[in-house]
Amino acid sequence: MPQKIIFATQHYQYLKDRILAVPAAQWENGQLEIRDFPDGEHYHRIVSDVSNKEVILVGGTIDDKETLELYDLASGCIQLGAHSLTIVIPYFGYSTMERAVKYGEIVKAKTRAVLFSSLPNTSRGNRIVMIDLHVDGITWYFENDIRPMHLYAKDFVKEAALELAGGEPFVLASTDAGRAKWVESLANDLHVPAAFVFKRRLSGEETAITAISADVKDKTVIIYDDMIRTGGSLIHAAEAYRDAGARHICVITTHGIFAGNGFNRIKNSGLISRVICTDTHPNALLIEDEMLQVKSVAQLIVNALNTKN
Repeated sequence: MPQKIIFATQHYQYLKDRILAVPAAQWENGQLEIRDFPDGEHYHRIVSDVSNKEVILVGGTIDDKETLELYDLASGCIQLGAHSLTIVIPYFGYSTMERAVKYGEIVKAKTRAVLFSSLPNTSRGNRIVMIDLHVDGITWYFENDIRPMHLYAKDFVKEAALELAGGEPFVLASTDAGRAKWVESLANDLHVPAAFVFKRRLSGEETAITAISADVKDKTVIIYDDMIRTGGSLIHAAEAYRDAGARHICVITTHGIFAGNGFNRIKNSGLISRVICTDTHPNALLIEDEMLQVKSVAQLIVNALNTKN
């Protein structure tokens, strides 16, 4: 059985360390040499021997530099004779650009998938592992013989909801009808009511909430969304639940991106008491606030990679 060795891009070294801290991850800690040149180019060297090993490479497509670093490292591992390659992308960037709405729009979720599909195959093939994709259909954008694997952080959401509820009854809610089926499935597992808001688009940038699907008066509402970016949609939904009589509002998200001062915007709204997210995006680790709790997906990843596929 080939030995497993794990590497990570610069922004995801923290997650590699957390993965290696999981007792079941008895994998070699892969070493890299990375530095930047004065002209803006980047130097990468794979120091550890990867020949005939099962290579695990962790990195997100959080920006163009990170995406190319992930691609370059994957290419290097293949060239050096990796037995197999598994690329773990905890947060798949551009996941909201999964389809074109206007003529000429470039579907970035697809172009990113095609980029990684262009990697030459190892002898055992290549695999892409992603967590809580915004749209399930993104997996179909991968081509050639690459094997996409979509992990659901369902247990994280359920455990976080029970923790936030503290033994009290609650309603599990979504920010809009688009996530209603996913939230309803989670609510059924937890044996609690589900709620979502109806929206009407006023313009390209503005929406208005017209109704709520469930009674939330005097109840604790726990909102789940797969990602929080600027927090705008979340705040609008929280306002609607508050106006409908919710007594207490908390939030769970898989991907805490918190772009553009998003977390402070949520905190300063005064609508939400606590937020729990995972460590799929490095931005969440930059926030030090008792309102935010960050839980790791390391165990989820290890369980998936230790399972025979």
